[in-house]
Amino acid sequence: MKKILALTLFIVTISSCDNSKKITLSKLEGSPPYLNAKISTASITLDDDNEYAFSFDVSDYELGAKTINTVENQLANSGKGQHIHFIINNGPYSAHYTNNFKKKLKNGNNVILAFLSRSYHESVKNPNAFVLTQIGDEKVDLNNEFLFYSRPKGTYKGKDTEKLLLDFYLINTTISPEGNKVKATINDTEFIITEWAPYYLQGLPKGDIKIRLELVNSEGELIDSPFNPSIRNVTLE
Repeated sequence: MKKILALTLFIVTISSCDNSKKITLSKLEGSPPYLNAKISTASITLDDDNEYAFSFDVSDYELGAKTINTVENQLANSGKGQHIHFIINNGPYSAHYTNNFKKKLKNGNNVILAFLSRSYHESVKNPNAFVLTQIGDEKVDLNNEFLFYSRPKGTYKGKDTEKLLLDFYLINTTISPEGNKVKATINDTEFIITEWAPYYLQGLPKGDIKIRLELVNSEGELIDSPFNPSIRNVTLE
């Protein structure tokens, strides 16, 4: 039987059906806010190899630097430092540690989100820390309410399995106890998230973990918007 709890600023603990595991979802605090960090598109060009060259202007944010936070968060941390999360059609992101890089895009429309990321993959959430654009003929209305999935991602080993960052990106929408919310389903356990913030998961079993993120309205109904819901699988070894 699923259990559903509203997530506020305290730690939420939910026992699984057999009581052998406890999953906790806690707000991550202590990260530098980077309130003035900014990213904007400098240019997007198509070269002779059918690759798109992306160039971004980044200010008040140092790509390649290790993020210094005020608490030891014990999250998986990139040794290459701060970077840009680059997401196409809400697929898994690619990490870029410089402001110029190339990508091949699939045929059809490509909705592209690029946002600044701390070295431990937590997104910077100020209004100037992202770029949303699209390339292709069948345009999507970029004024839609969007939820983009970011973390967790891939395979985690050793100590990195003890605490996983849960992070997502909201555009053209807000969440609150009275309004829209994010419903996070971790295997068979559901959490209702009412604050856009980074969170971390603990108590996950080893093996494959299924994560489903849904942007829902105040009645708990799925909002009809592109890429909603987001579904991912990660592995803990």
